[in-house]
Amino acid sequence: MTSKLRLDLPLLLPQIADEADACVARLTSDLEVRDGIEKVHIVAADGDEPAKLCVHFDQEIVPLKRIREIAQAAGARITARFGHVTWNVSGIGHERRARTVAEKIGSLAGVVEAEANSAGTVHVEFDREAASEDRIAEALRALGVERNGEPASAPDDDGDAHAGHDHGPGEEHKAGDGHDHAHGQFLGPNTELIFALLSGALLGVGFAIEKLAAGAPGWLPTACYIAAYFFGGFFTLREAVDNLRLKKFEIDTLMLVAAAGAAALGAFAEGALLLFLFSLGHALEHYAMGRAKRAIEALAELAPPVATVRRDGQTSEIPVEELVLGDIVVVRPNERLPADGFLVKGVSSVNQAPVTGESIPVDKRPVADAAAARARPDSVDTASRVFAGTINGAGAIEVEVTRRSTESALAKVVKMVSEAEAQKSPTQRFTDKFERIFVPAVLALAFILLFAWVVVDEPFRDSFYRAMAVLVAASPCALAIATPSAVLSGVARAARGGVLVKGGGPLENLGSLTAIAFDKTGTLTQGQPRVTDIVTADGVDEGKLLTVAVAVESLSDHPLAEAIVRDGKEKLNGKEVATASDVSSLTGKGVTATLEGQTVWIGKAEMFGTDGIPALGEAMTRAVARLREGGRTTMVVRQGERDLGVIGLMDTPRAAARDALVSLHETGIKRMIMLSGDNQKVADAIAKDVGLDEAWGDLMPEDKVKAVKKLRSEGQVAMVGDGVNDAPAMASATVGIAMGAAGSDVALETADVALMADDLSHLPFAVGLSRRARSIIRQNVFVSLGVVAILIPSTILGLGIGPAVAMHEGSTLLVVFNALRLLAYRDPYRPAAAKVNGAIAA
Repeated sequence: MTSKLRLDLPLLLPQIADEADACVARLTSDLEVRDGIEKVHIVAADGDEPAKLCVHFDQEIVPLKRIREIAQAAGARITARFGHVTWNVSGIGHERRARTVAEKIGSLAGVVEAEANSAGTVHVEFDREAASEDRIAEALRALGVERNGEPASAPDDDGDAHAGHDHGPGEEHKAGDGHDHAHGQFLGPNTELIFALLSGALLGVGFAIEKLAAGAPGWLPTACYIAAYFFGGFFTLREAVDNLRLKKFEIDTLMLVAAAGAAALGAFAEGALLLFLFSLGHALEHYAMGRAKRAIEALAELAPPVATVRRDGQTSEIPVEELVLGDIVVVRPNERLPADGFLVKGVSSVNQAPVTGESIPVDKRPVADAAAARARPDSVDTASRVFAGTINGAGAIEVEVTRRSTESALAKVVKMVSEAEAQKSPTQRFTDKFERIFVPAVLALAFILLFAWVVVDEPFRDSFYRAMAVLVAASPCALAIATPSAVLSGVARAARGGVLVKGGGPLENLGSLTAIAFDKTGTLTQGQPRVTDIVTADGVDEGKLLTVAVAVESLSDHPLAEAIVRDGKEKLNGKEVATASDVSSLTGKGVTATLEGQTVWIGKAEMFGTDGIPALGEAMTRAVARLREGGRTTMVVRQGERDLGVIGLMDTPRAAARDALVSLHETGIKRMIMLSGDNQKVADAIAKDVGLDEAWGDLMPEDKVKAVKKLRSEGQVAMVGDGVNDAPAMASATVGIAMGAAGSDVALETADVALMADDLSHLPFAVGLSRRARSIIRQNVFVSLGVVAILIPSTILGLGIGPAVAMHEGSTLLVVFNALRLLAYRDPYRPAAAKVNGAIAA
């Protein structure tokens, strides 16, 4: 007989980030070969429920208890063997360097997977039996790459290879502390630029002596050119050596070969010019990419390094890392908040733009019940909840800490933005494939051109020079940086505006949307319905109906249940309510519970008459129909075999919804649909209020998934929701977008794009920015390929190495600075917000 056992995946594999981690596949493979186990698969996270490992097994062969033991033991073995680290580093200034570092670390014994990006993030998964953090850190140092901050993931137990080097949030280096982040660059972070300028100066001096000083020794200009070679080729040579060790033939190697060829032909001036322009282009590329990287690093600096905490009646300043849950933090007027939490004392307005992008400060007040807020911090009203990095207004406030500094909304955004840089967009995957074909083809062409003297009446010197010029002209430098630079800038600008975009894929996909599907409750509406109608059955007192409804719904956290409890208690005027038990949720339909020894059902009218539940009486059916005609959401209450009545509720459309939908139409979104579990007439009423043309009602959660898949078959579609109940539908869309993510860990984790504020008006900004990013990516790819297409035939026909390098490096810088325009993107739909955010980020 086949049985099933579901185990929480985070308990089996506590170090993994999500169910896509390679260790999950190792665990399932390990279990599937065991006797008695028929199938092992993963059940994705759903709402507050974590991802689960589902094991199908034969109880006659292996008992339930043994299955649990086997799974826990397998998980422990894998956790003990495989380590995961994510480090922020310095020494990776451009995409080619990132590829070199990733491949070098990936080639180490015991390293399973290594990723690096130009934003300075390195992620490594390794086998502890063959590798360690120390060895990985040493290999990085050998490449001139050093960790420069706290690891984004907790270090493993095998030690910290970088003791004394990490810094907590907000810490800064002081002058003369002997701790320079330009590791291995004795002139600081601009060493490469200084070397490039020295190369150019020596080239200019040598050229001037050669042309203008007739009486100067003949060796003097040559000496200047050789010195220019040294300074211009210093960093290029280092990178070329690293690439050759990996058996890679990159642009750096091509440039050195071309410069050496020019020197062999006696053309020292041209070789020096080549290395000068290449090194200058490299240095400027590093500087430009550094600007985008600093825009992301600025997010991490928003939280103050210290907090004023009240403990045992005394106040003192401590580092934010030492704050613990339950601490009371005192925040003076105009100070930045040091931690996430809720107000317990004081009234003020808080500027949340640094985290959520909201343009207007939000009024904050203390919670009514601190104990209840402490028990369920994620359910605290937005009027009492605050976030680290936001700015207090004119009032002094006291905040109870609900998250450690490493777990705050701001810290998670910084971590996810850094990780997002490693995710390649569709265009970048295309360009990577193109390069793998293009580079060998160019090498073959250059090799053929070396023998042009055989068929063309010219000396070998000219054929060699032409082949070197083609190598330089065809190097895909600009193509390699075209997409990463735009993704880095776009993700940084979005984060500064309160929108978290998880990588190049979602950034490009968001810009290609033609349709958007919206969940109703909490997205297009306030998510705070009110009880508007109470219709009782014959012979039933309104108090009886409300007492039963409040008793059962108080055990549920659904928005409709909270509304019934809140408004029902108000109408009962303090009347005592019995305690219900055995509550069970009937997904998408309602709830059932036991009260006073009888079964109680509360839910949609469609719940009755199915699954063994008796159908509604004629009177209740008419009451439900009448309320639905008026646009009400209805909840029928039955106790035992008796219908008690029906409660009508109505949710209020968001004030910003209509304007946001108009703005989305202006960005080019052609179709917008509301998906709702409510009756079709209720859905139609809400859709009309907010200005939507289409509303699909009576949808169960699985129906929403089918609806999104249907829309996706017709074009690119996004699903907008809260990231919890809508997670399956969001996962089925081209892009899943969650609102109010600053207060929801689940929304941050499940969405491709997260609007940090609970404000729909940020969506047009996100779509507009993504469309601009997509346009810039296309421009960059067009320029990159266009310049190569012009230079290859030009160099074959006689264009020199000097002009080819100038155009080559010029196109590289052009695409980088074109991408940097995204950092200055202004939201045309919310000019005030753009102005405030720009001022804060600056």
